[in-house]
Amino acid sequence: MRIPAALREQGIEDARCWSIPMTTRFRGITVRDGVVLRGPEGWAEFSPFWDYDPAESAAWLRCALADATAPRPAPLRESIEVNVTIPVVPPALAHHLARVGGARTAKVKVADVASSLPEDLERLEAVRDALGPDARIRVDANARWDRDEAIAAIPQLDRAAGGLEYVEQPVASLEDLVAVRRAVDVPIAADELVRRAEDPLRVARAGAADVLVMKVQPLGGAARCLELAAEADLPVVVSSALESSVGLSAGLAFAAALPELTHACGLATGVLLTGDLVAAPLRADGGTIPVERPRLEPELLESHGAPRELTARWEQRLEACTQLL
Repeated sequence: MRIPAALREQGIEDARCWSIPMTTRFRGITVRDGVVLRGPEGWAEFSPFWDYDPAESAAWLRCALADATAPRPAPLRESIEVNVTIPVVPPALAHHLARVGGARTAKVKVADVASSLPEDLERLEAVRDALGPDARIRVDANARWDRDEAIAAIPQLDRAAGGLEYVEQPVASLEDLVAVRRAVDVPIAADELVRRAEDPLRVARAGAADVLVMKVQPLGGAARCLELAAEADLPVVVSSALESSVGLSAGLAFAAALPELTHACGLATGVLLTGDLVAAPLRADGGTIPVERPRLEPELLESHGAPRELTARWEQRLEACTQLL
């Protein structure tokens, strides 16, 4: 695909568009697509979701540009403990998925338009049954509740789960997040209010969360994330943006470089894709994923190449974001 001249000047030598169907509907999508860029350090991923405008997507491009052209932060650990992610699925399937990969932490999606609160409770009970009493369970509402709904739902979810590690982004606004945190006994994590905010540290300064969920692409790269985490001075959970293994490896690099890492990370989402761009996809084994930069395989990239119309859209998007760097 066409590479903007400004990216070539900064060391980008190749760019390819990819598209991979998902194993189940997740985040409202059934196909994941994006671009991989090759620079002196290897391949890096640029895959903002289509609901991100060029201004928001530019941070994703800054991440890919840095990852392709500059060395990654020095790792402090060789593997990262990860959680298993449970989409909005029936309890029986949730029970099965909870045991895939050997994770001892599960992140369960709730408050989806395709699910009711009673169904969320049943899904949580199934996950607890699958993992046993010592496992950690967290839920993610993706900011779909209002303040009153969150305050009413969280204690019920906590009981169904046999105790929640935390609730991720129960509401959309900072003010409501502060109110919910004060009203419930379950710890609160912030995601959208970090990765989609002009000021990612506003949540920490407002005392609105106990945990920050950080994703390398939306926040501009591993080095930038390390700076933000140090300033926030809160526990961090590194999570994915449904990337291929190329993008997941950047998240693992950030997690590996954090001075402290007390929570399992949400980087085991490769299983939600029906394929990958590397011969040895990054998958959990015994609840951990090794910190490594997998080798992209040209044959797999070719087999997952995007249609011409989609490639043209990504060329336009890449150009628009490059102009904002």
